[in-house]
Amino acid sequence: MIKLIDQMRQLIDPALANGCPCILATAAPDGEPDIGYKGSMMVFDDESLAYWERTKRQHLKNAVANPKVVVLFRDGKTKVAWRFHGTATVHESGPVWEQVMEKDPERKGAAVVIKVDKVTNMGGQVLQSR
Repeated sequence: MIKLIDQMRQLIDPALANGCPCILATAAPDGEPDIGYKGSMMVFDDESLAYWERTKRQHLKNAVANPKVVVLFRDGKTKVAWRFHGTATVHESGPVWEQVMEKDPERKGAAVVIKVDKVTNMGGQVLQSR
């Protein structure tokens, strides 16, 4: 069962401001990987992360074509780290888009919600799974 804990929300939601933004890994349909920082990553609900995608470049293209993604969070100060393996869904409008964009003052781009299938530690040990 996936149940994102309060500590995850407390560390991930302000991660950019704390100097440790999440890293998103995606892959194109041909398997070409891509990785990059997502400073807007947040805990969306008990089993999902979300972020707003302003650039609409490779990560968005990959998430549409191949929605399997991994989000890495690591806080060097607290030594807390998780990997969230999940499936991304892109929202260009509608109530989910509105909910994710509430925290974006410019309200630009797409909302991406990642339904978490598995949470692992840095050593690959499964902490939670569906």
